[in-house]
Amino acid sequence: MTTALLILISVMWLPVALLNLGKGEAKGTGVATGFVGLLVVIGALIQGTFYHDPFIAGLLFAHGVLYLCVSYALLVGLEDLRSVGNVSLTVCFISAIYMLLFYFGSPIMADGTQLIGKSNYLAMACLGYAVLTLEVFLAFYGKLSPKLLAMSLIIWVPVGLWVPAFWLMGTGTLPF
Repeated sequence: MTTALLILISVMWLPVALLNLGKGEAKGTGVATGFVGLLVVIGALIQGTFYHDPFIAGLLFAHGVLYLCVSYALLVGLEDLRSVGNVSLTVCFISAIYMLLFYFGSPIMADGTQLIGKSNYLAMACLGYAVLTLEVFLAFYGKLSPKLLAMSLIIWVPVGLWVPAFWLMGTGTLPF
């Protein structure tokens, strides 16, 4: 489920990046962003309930809500994007917590089980998500060039979305 959602998210990230480079228009990009946000939130519900994975569901929920906020901003033509930037900052903190949990893993329980396994690749991906959402926050506050944000999104589409998704689907493991 999560691998498909990663591919889906790229359908939003790349158009938003291109919009920040002056290619495309806000309402069409907003619709695509809204569809992606809605499907990510639905996917998070499925991940948490059907797959019994509230950990990944939490990360998906946070990002899905951010995508819905970005969609709204694009569709209605918000002039002041700071409120969406504030949501992005919150998602930045959430992604940073996930990065730490993936890097260190969760504590080992008394019975020897570990709820969250260590994953260097997912730690790196969550670091990338944290940086991207921090960049969104800064851009929406006018402190970062939208072109720099666009370039970061373009770089992270393959690194943070396509590589883990296709690698997992093709091999059953992460790259490292």
